[in-house]
Amino acid sequence: QVQLVESGGGSVQPGGSLRLSCAASGSRFSINRMGWYRRAPGKQRELVASITEDGSTVYADFLKGRFTISRDNAKNTVYLQMNSLKPEDTAVYYCNVIVRVTDYWGQGTQVTVSS
Repeated sequence: QVQLVESGGGSVQPGGSLRLSCAASGSRFSINRMGWYRRAPGKQRELVASITEDGSTVYADFLKGRFTISRDNAKNTVYLQMNSLKPEDTAVYYCNVIVRVTDYWGQGTQVTVSS
């Protein structure tokens, strides 16, 4: 089974930055798609950004250019650079990967943006 380990979450003031990392292990095959989702308190989970193995990316509209997703295929790791963070970005961020037709999810990492 593929296991995902997220890191980089924490507490930051508005306008600050964080860099999330998600390392996948145990995959016998290349990871087709890697991405980040988030769930804010009292809200449904939503896509933040995703990236395929050939580099195609998808971003949520609410990012307004503040976040950047990238991946290192050799390390099976995906990153999310989060800049100009706002209180509305407070959520648990989950890593998601697709290997062939199977979805895998991380445990989530908390991001808190407050004054």
